[in-house]
Amino acid sequence: MSAETSVPRPRESGVDISDPALFQGLLAEAPFAFAFFDTAGRFRRVNQIFADVSGVAADEHVDHTASEILAADLSALIDAALRRVVEEHRAVANGDQRYRSMSTTGELRHWSLSFYPIHGDKGSVAGVAMFGVDVTERQVTEEELRRSEERYRSLVESQQQLVWITSPTGAVIEDAPQWRAITGQSLEEYLAYGWLEAVHPDDRPAADEAWRDALRGRTLFEWSYRVRTRASGYRHFEVRAVPIIRHGRVVEWVGANSDVTPQREAEEMRGRLTDQLGAAALRTARLQGATAMLAEALTVEQVVQVIIDVGRTALAADRSAVALLDTDRAALKLTNSGSVPDVPGAAGEEIPLSQSSVMTMAVNSRRPVFAESPDSLRAQLMEAGGDEAVISGFLSHSDERAWVGLPLLAAGRALGALRFAFTRPQKISQEDGVFLEALAGQCALAVERATLFEREHRTAETLQRSLLPDRLPVIPGLVLAQRFRSGSRHVQVGGDWYDAFVLQDARVAAVVGDVMGKGVKAAAGMGCIRNAMRALALTNPPPAAVLTGLDRVFDATEDEEQVTTLAYMVVEPGTGEGTLALAGHPPPLLVSPQGTGVLSEGEPGTPLGWPTIRKQFRFCVPPGHTAVLYSDGLVENRKRGLDAGLAELCSVVGEAPPEVLGNPHMLLDFLVDRMLAGYEQDDDVTVLAVHVPAATKSD
Repeated sequence: MSAETSVPRPRESGVDISDPALFQGLLAEAPFAFAFFDTAGRFRRVNQIFADVSGVAADEHVDHTASEILAADLSALIDAALRRVVEEHRAVANGDQRYRSMSTTGELRHWSLSFYPIHGDKGSVAGVAMFGVDVTERQVTEEELRRSEERYRSLVESQQQLVWITSPTGAVIEDAPQWRAITGQSLEEYLAYGWLEAVHPDDRPAADEAWRDALRGRTLFEWSYRVRTRASGYRHFEVRAVPIIRHGRVVEWVGANSDVTPQREAEEMRGRLTDQLGAAALRTARLQGATAMLAEALTVEQVVQVIIDVGRTALAADRSAVALLDTDRAALKLTNSGSVPDVPGAAGEEIPLSQSSVMTMAVNSRRPVFAESPDSLRAQLMEAGGDEAVISGFLSHSDERAWVGLPLLAAGRALGALRFAFTRPQKISQEDGVFLEALAGQCALAVERATLFEREHRTAETLQRSLLPDRLPVIPGLVLAQRFRSGSRHVQVGGDWYDAFVLQDARVAAVVGDVMGKGVKAAAGMGCIRNAMRALALTNPPPAAVLTGLDRVFDATEDEEQVTTLAYMVVEPGTGEGTLALAGHPPPLLVSPQGTGVLSEGEPGTPLGWPTIRKQFRFCVPPGHTAVLYSDGLVENRKRGLDAGLAELCSVVGEAPPEVLGNPHMLLDFLVDRMLAGYEQDDDVTVLAVHVPAATKSD
């Protein structure tokens, strides 16, 4: 029995095509599903791929029909195909036998099944062979193409576009029912004369020429014209046509017309609305920008500068002035000089509220003042009791032609006034007035906040400096210098501190500490530790003993969350011999006369209050050298870690000129300036220098 007896059997050494093992191996390696049935529809052989498709083990198929072991849909498909092959003696292989199965990995697969008759020696059907090909990729492609066509059709229909097609030469070759429904053309008219016949006579020549240019150049055709409708009126259409090119040749043109009559009729209205909305959006954006800038301004000077910038950029004002109210003197004081023209009749640096001006009228009335022209300003000033001669003198000499005065009000209380002046007449609309009042409200809040900040910041700085020594002791054989720079942009006091004093044995104690945090709590902790350290040092000065005593004080007085570090050294004037102890603080820096910076290698220890055995070690400051004690604000910030900061500190020392190295005051200025350059200071910086002068020849 064979599928084709006329084909000679190949002869190869050691290979017999009738060998069952060889046949089984070929089926196992074949990239398709295979099954062989007898004429009764029973399985005789299947390969593993078909077993995966059916979900039944391969050996379980043999001697069973499809309906006995397979799922209903697959068995129905196979039984129907087998009957047709056996009855009609012909293959069922037209590709309509499709089956979906789930793979072992959980993926949906599509199979195309074909059935072929296997003829016996006398031409009768001896069996049926089934081959299954995985067509999943083709099926997915077909489905994607179908969905794409549906989306395109839906898009065209939803946009109500009139689609038309022409030949490569521009001749109409297909009907366009939507187009004819609009124009009233018959099919014969449309096929004979095309779409140009319905175009307005005045628009037709230009459209025809543009269309022919697109045909010649095979370029995109975009145009607009009026089209005659069935009702003999005309509507505006925009057309867009593209050439379809295959193998370098144009095979057809596809165009789409869109009715834009409503858009054309609404253009003027839309333009006005757009202008109004644009102006409103611009005013909103300007107000938001001004609010953002005012929010970042901390001092009155910064607020005034923002107001000047807003007046120049948002209002196009030629001059901007800010005056704050002095209630004791019942007058306004200008904060920015040169903001009012220096001409006869102009207000001075101090403007009594009894004097008629744009700003005093705004403050007295608690309402904005808008003078769009010199005549308008004259009338308002005269109504407010102004002197006509003074007003005339000002208007005749000033180049200003329009003015805006805005009161600065906070909770109904007047803080001052704004003045914007223009060198040309200015029309102030109702919308502009609303914007200016909102701007004045934001400026008033910023001025009030800045005034409060400056007052409280001065108080905080005074408090912090009062907790530090008024001056350092003057000691023969030793030079002390210090620098303190507050890093807080707000009003809270910090916890950095330094101290230096003479002990009973004439040696000098020097210390730099840091109580973590801000505010009154940090300041109180700083004062407590500083006073306790002085008392302990004066009674038992060795650094290890002092830190041990501070641990006990800390445990008894401070919260567990409070972290305090310090570096404490005792040094002998003249020789520089000394000892050092650290409580979790950055190591001191020893600077040589040659510009070499070396960090102390002593044990860093733990912050105060942590259970530990305090140790001290020798720390000598040879003549000509300088020991620098500092807080972590000098070397550490948001962009620079502690290790990198310490390395940079040593490097910066090497860049100091010789005259700086020999002067501890100049050295501290150099170190602070260079270490903070390029970084935003976000912490207090405290630095204390202990310099032992070099011995002179007379010594």
